[in-house]
Amino acid sequence: MAGMLYICATPIGNLEDITLRTLRVLKEVDLIAAEDTRHSIKLLNHFEIKTPMTSYHEFNKYDKAVQLVEKMKQGINIALITDAGTPAISDPGEELVKQCHAAGIEVTSLPGPSAFVTALTISGKPTRRFCFEAFLPYDKKERAEVLEELKKETRTIMLYEAPHKLKKTLKDLYETLGDREISLCKELTKKHETNFRTTLSAAIAHYEQEEPKGEFVLVIEGVSRAELIQEEMQGFLAMTIEEHMQYYTDQGIDKKEAMKKVAKDRGVSKRDIYQALL
Repeated sequence: MAGMLYICATPIGNLEDITLRTLRVLKEVDLIAAEDTRHSIKLLNHFEIKTPMTSYHEFNKYDKAVQLVEKMKQGINIALITDAGTPAISDPGEELVKQCHAAGIEVTSLPGPSAFVTALTISGKPTRRFCFEAFLPYDKKERAEVLEELKKETRTIMLYEAPHKLKKTLKDLYETLGDREISLCKELTKKHETNFRTTLSAAIAHYEQEEPKGEFVLVIEGVSRAELIQEEMQGFLAMTIEEHMQYYTDQGIDKKEAMKKVAKDRGVSKRDIYQALL
């Protein structure tokens, strides 16, 4: 019989957060695939886990995944862990899971700690709807495109950022999104856990005076629907009615339906649009 892949969440700070099920599985599997074996050996030693480890990280994720899948085909059970938190979330484990499914290998996940979920729950921001963007892209053009998309995001926005890049990211967010409310969370579950609730402009000023330290989770308020609708309406009102019609017909919408949309956008009746076009 083929083996299985167990996705095992590990503590993001406080070792007491590991689950009993995860401890049992880490002891019972044949092999543990770890992002950094030097880091993970400390966790395993703490809980007296003697299971062999192998490295699986961003720089070997494709070739090593092939090897691990082959082992599972031969009946080997493997646990996947990352340095902290839940594997396969903005993590090379995503590739291993993908290859397992392609090969018909069973995959299960042992739930546990996750930095962005932990930060969201203490942020005070709306939690019913949120989007997780992980780290913003390094490429300048792609980064600008993602930021422009986030400008119209109505859900709570979650980002990760390293301390040496925090100041630039805060400035980029402020320039694109405007002055939004933000929670900057770090040292989660640890003794010096911090939830700095402020605004983007105040955060920029704060970190000009104090050098950022620690890995950050940024929780940013989304734009309100009312504000978004108002901005769109202002944009449409800046157009002539003919330009507004062209905006929709260029999308393949027929003239009759386009007139309905234009009327709705401008807060007038369809008859008014018809008369204006005549």
